[in-house]
Amino acid sequence: MAEENQNRSPGGFGELQDTDSDESRRAKEKLARRAEDATAENPLSAEGRSHSSDDQVSEESRIRTRRSFLVAGVAAGAGYGFYYWSQHARESEMQPEPLREAFDSNAALSRFLLRDRVLAPTYPLSRAEALRVNGVAGVKRPLIIESYRLQVVGSTRGLGDPAYSADVTGWEYLYSDAKAHEDPGRDTKIDPKLASAPRMAPAGALDQAMAREGRTEQRRPRRGLEEAGESRSTLGPGTSGLLLTLQDLQKLPRHELVTQFKCVEGWSQVVHWAGFRMMDFLELYPPVPGTRYVYMETPDGDYYTGYDLEVCRHPQTLLVTEMMGAPLTQLHGAPLRLHMPTKYGYKQIKRIGLIAYTRDKPDDYWTRLGYDWYAGL
Repeated sequence: MAEENQNRSPGGFGELQDTDSDESRRAKEKLARRAEDATAENPLSAEGRSHSSDDQVSEESRIRTRRSFLVAGVAAGAGYGFYYWSQHARESEMQPEPLREAFDSNAALSRFLLRDRVLAPTYPLSRAEALRVNGVAGVKRPLIIESYRLQVVGSTRGLGDPAYSADVTGWEYLYSDAKAHEDPGRDTKIDPKLASAPRMAPAGALDQAMAREGRTEQRRPRRGLEEAGESRSTLGPGTSGLLLTLQDLQKLPRHELVTQFKCVEGWSQVVHWAGFRMMDFLELYPPVPGTRYVYMETPDGDYYTGYDLEVCRHPQTLLVTEMMGAPLTQLHGAPLRLHMPTKYGYKQIKRIGLIAYTRDKPDDYWTRLGYDWYAGL
């Protein structure tokens, strides 16, 4: 029996191995058939999935391209529409109204953020240099300094003040026929081809007008003979106010400042200034209640500027009598000019003949020629 069992064992084990091998083979074949069936039933084979992915990318690209062209077309149309609208809009001071409104919006934002109180940088005296002459409107004729008076209108100091005058416009400024030895420079802010150029007074017009319309008690010489014309804010005959001498101004504390003068043309210089702070002037000659603006013009009325009252109270706004350690020269605005380091140079009027306080926004020479009224830096 033992011998029979021993003879059967090897044979039985072999049969078991054959059975396991057959079952494993059948299982693999079954899985392979299932995979083949799945591939046959599902078109998204490896190659199918590749083709499908390419199709999706192409479709997405077509959608994006159409969208891009649509957006570009709308943007181009809107841009052209804005350009056409702005160029054909009604003009305000030689600028289309939308651009003028943009100027005003920028000014309002600047006032809100800076409050006209931010100080301009100051520099060591060693960096200061003589300021070049640029623009001579209002200072072309040498003024006889002894005839100078500063007209002040709108101050609470009126009748009863020793400097009071019932008609400040009746004061006569005297000019010399002597030629200034300074280089008058060349103002490049206006292109001669601009529409405003034909309105510029011809050479010698001021001298001819002064000779033709010599001053009388009833009639002032012609004013506003420069390119921008006469100011809408100039005083009418019979305006009362103060007539201040240079000695009156010297009662104010003297201040010195070394700051940068910046021109809208793109150049700048560090300059040493000396004179009186405008804020001290406003305290000595305060404006009447309700004043919002300050208007200044040259004695001949050819150049004029307007300011917010608050910027005139800026601690660095100076009524200048000296520059680079010496009295102002004629073409730099003797005997009194303005320095305002928070503004471009075209707001820093030379030879101030009038300071008027007003509730209404005043006229401005360069604003009439298309520039920004605020002119902040």
